[in-house]
Amino acid sequence: MSETTKNSLDSCLQQLKCHFTWNLVEGESSLDDFEDRVCNKIEFQNSEFKATMCNILAYIKHRRGQHEAALECLRQAEEFIQREHAGQAKIRSLVTWGNYAWVYYHMGRFAEAQIYIDKVKQVCKKFSSPYRIERPEMDYEEGWTRLKCGRNQNQRAKVCFQKALEKNPKDPEFTSGLAIASYRLDNWPPPQNSIDPLRQAVRLNPDNQYVKVLLAMKLQKINEADEGERLVEEALKKAPFATDVLRRAAKLYRNKGDVDQSIELLRKALKCMPNNAYLHFYIGSCYRSQVLKTQNMGENEMCGKREKLQELIGHALNHLRRAEKSNGNLFHICSYLACLCVQAGQYEEAEYYFQKEFSKELSPVAKQVLHLRYGNFQLYHMKREDKAIHHFVEGVKINQESKQSEKMKNRLQKIVKIRLSRNEADSVAMHLLEFLQDLNGERQPTEENSERDLDSGYLIPLESLAEK
Repeated sequence: MSETTKNSLDSCLQQLKCHFTWNLVEGESSLDDFEDRVCNKIEFQNSEFKATMCNILAYIKHRRGQHEAALECLRQAEEFIQREHAGQAKIRSLVTWGNYAWVYYHMGRFAEAQIYIDKVKQVCKKFSSPYRIERPEMDYEEGWTRLKCGRNQNQRAKVCFQKALEKNPKDPEFTSGLAIASYRLDNWPPPQNSIDPLRQAVRLNPDNQYVKVLLAMKLQKINEADEGERLVEEALKKAPFATDVLRRAAKLYRNKGDVDQSIELLRKALKCMPNNAYLHFYIGSCYRSQVLKTQNMGENEMCGKREKLQELIGHALNHLRRAEKSNGNLFHICSYLACLCVQAGQYEEAEYYFQKEFSKELSPVAKQVLHLRYGNFQLYHMKREDKAIHHFVEGVKINQESKQSEKMKNRLQKIVKIRLSRNEADSVAMHLLEFLQDLNGERQPTEENSERDLDSGYLIPLESLAEK
């Protein structure tokens, strides 16, 4: 192929409406995270958008250099389109054909790429552009694709559905798409009104049980829980095995405080997706909340419940371990596991998970949470006050106001008080006291190197305090 012909082919490809021109991984931290979220976390797995999912998977396979696997996904997409949209097969296939053209182009099979470009051109020839058309079906396909690709795409997805609805304002699927996008954007500035779009979607598309549960969750937030629970019960009755419905309903019941019902629904979803890391994480987190609730009981209430507490800890550990094995980047998961291992008396495993959490890139508040939990572990269970002091100091030094920071300051103040009560000249206590006073602005440092002393180990001379 001549350079001129190759450039011409490249120009045609850029005009196609498909996954290769939609910048789907723009702003993503990694392709692994993107794939994991699309394939395992993003909901409506049970819906009829099988062709859409196959196209996304083809794009992911291509990005991994698995071109033959990408072509197989596109073949499956074509089969689903023929089965579900026989009357509109050509228009519905434009995105898939565009993806075919791009994959073949990257494989160096330019003649086959040209075949699919020509197929697109044949459908589009009646319109202004030879390689793309402005049709609600195309906006619909792009909108659902972006919804499936996560939060970075929600705003663009909403625009796609709005465009589609301008041409067909009563379409049930377009309305449902807009409602879901609005729901996800509800907490983003500027504030969105998602309740009205959700009500409209339920009215026009009463068979979409997922949208009903989303509406129920919004109603729960505005203290209209009775209507919300009626919608959830209806959705669960009509779609008893839909994992998207089960997961959202489980969240609603957990928000309500009915953790047992939440676990029951998540276990039901787990039967359909037994290796899903997110389901194991959610179930483990529910059991963890029950552990915390039980631990907060008074001594009289705890009577006879020690065995039950250990059982809850076991369930929480089992599910969180399985989740962490599949996806160790889930929020706080190693920290959760570490604390539960402490409760189970498994200190060596607890240390392993704490260090694994320390190795991650964490936000300032998440770092403070971790320093507090690890400091508590060292202070109360390992009886290593030196290590505990080190981590409380490191957590407090993070310039972030939080409940965790205040708790660590209080721990340090108590340590100072106890040490000084034993020895008024305790050098560690005196330096800690100066450090705390400096934090509160109660005094100016008496020497320029006071903070450097803290970092260098003068306050805590043992080398074992350093983060490994």
